[in-house]
Amino acid sequence: MPSFDIVSKVDVQTLDNAVNTAKREVENRYDLKGSNSDIVLDRKALTIKLSTEDNMKMDAIEKILLERSSKQSIDVKAFDLSQEPQPSGKLVLKTIVVKQGIDRESAKKLVKFIKDSGLKVQPQIMDDMVRVTGKKIDDLQAVIASCKAKDLGLPLQYENMKS
Repeated sequence: MPSFDIVSKVDVQTLDNAVNTAKREVENRYDLKGSNSDIVLDRKALTIKLSTEDNMKMDAIEKILLERSSKQSIDVKAFDLSQEPQPSGKLVLKTIVVKQGIDRESAKKLVKFIKDSGLKVQPQIMDDMVRVTGKKIDDLQAVIASCKAKDLGLPLQYENMKS
């Protein structure tokens, strides 16, 4: 029976490349030159720590990071930008969490969306991914097309297409 998996993950090496490129741009940019600005990637916790002198520079660094990430084919939806910058002494700190996997609530919404589409497929939640099975590959491809068309707030990838 044909199936495929819907996952949401970020390649850590690509993320590392994007962070390093953003660091270089922050060091060389005229308005940030000489400022105490830094971008640090924690590969184990999958967080990016930004630190700088004020909120205006924080916004500029965040924008640089998002631009470099999108140029490296990392979907901006993978970053949790909800945390506000926190003052810490002379610096302003911000932690950006990189979302990895599909959480339970989003998986339930995704399964409900697929079931409501009316296609003859069976979605099921498996840990941090959703597996979709069906009798026809055309139905599976229609599910992929409809998921791409609908914005679910997550960067989704479709892999393991088996026939």
